[in-house]
Amino acid sequence: MIPGTPERRSHDYVRHGTIDLFAALNTATGKVISQLSAQHRAVDFPDFLDQLDWQTEPGPAIHVICDNLSTHKAPVVQRWWLLALAHPRVQLHFTLTYSSWISQAGRWFAELQRRCPDRGVFCSLDELTAALEGWINTWNATARPFRWTKAADQIIDRICRYCSRISGPGH
Repeated sequence: MIPGTPERRSHDYVRHGTIDLFAALNTATGKVISQLSAQHRAVDFPDFLDQLDWQTEPGPAIHVICDNLSTHKAPVVQRWWLLALAHPRVQLHFTLTYSSWISQAGRWFAELQRRCPDRGVFCSLDELTAALEGWINTWNATARPFRWTKAADQIIDRICRYCSRISGPGH
């Protein structure tokens, strides 16, 4: 890459498969609990929820925000959800279909994308899985929570200035 030049994929780029990544970000510590699956099965989601329940300290509620995922509609997930008495501290929250959301988890996924798959060439699912697991382990070794540097009022003011600038004549 040349500094100042956007990174590009060549015309002959070949995708060698996809991996499902379930990730839970502890917003207090910055650590991530993850699970990878190449099989794209609905049963992987309840398995991940069980893993979350098992790997987190007892006591506090676990809030899971489900975005870009229809797995929660599968019968196996519905059965897990009906057995919520066995998992009283796991609470699922769903974003609307086709909606976007900004959060620390979204910021973490952006960092993952920028630092791992965007920089690599993976010729197999095993290589991709190893790279993702390695990056997540590296992240967790030095995990820290994201810190917002602007107050909500500052962000809203900046958005308002931007909107007034682009809504004028000539745009």
